Amino acid sequence: MRLYELVLVLKTKLTDADRKKIIESIKGWLGDVKLTKQEDMGQKPLAYPIKKEVAGYYAVLHLEGETISSEVERRIIQSEDVLRHLLIRTK
Repeated sequence: MRLYELVLVLKTKLTDADRKKIIESIKGWLGDVKLTKQEDMGQKPLAYPIKKEVAGYYAVLHLEGETISSEVERRIIQSEDVLRHLLIRTK
């Protein structure tokens, strides 16, 4: 099994319920990939404005599975509420 880390930067104007809904939908897109840990890092200032936003809400998902479909990344990119994301394989 491979370990992955998915970092999401969400818009700060979202409510807590909206953030949870977005994260839950991303978990659904992952399919058989197992979520081992979720960290909410809270709101932090961005180094530079992204889509006219100067701060972002950071969430980190630690995942375990064989492979993550490129379809998941395509859907994350298309989501208007996700400013940036980073998916890396840790092991």
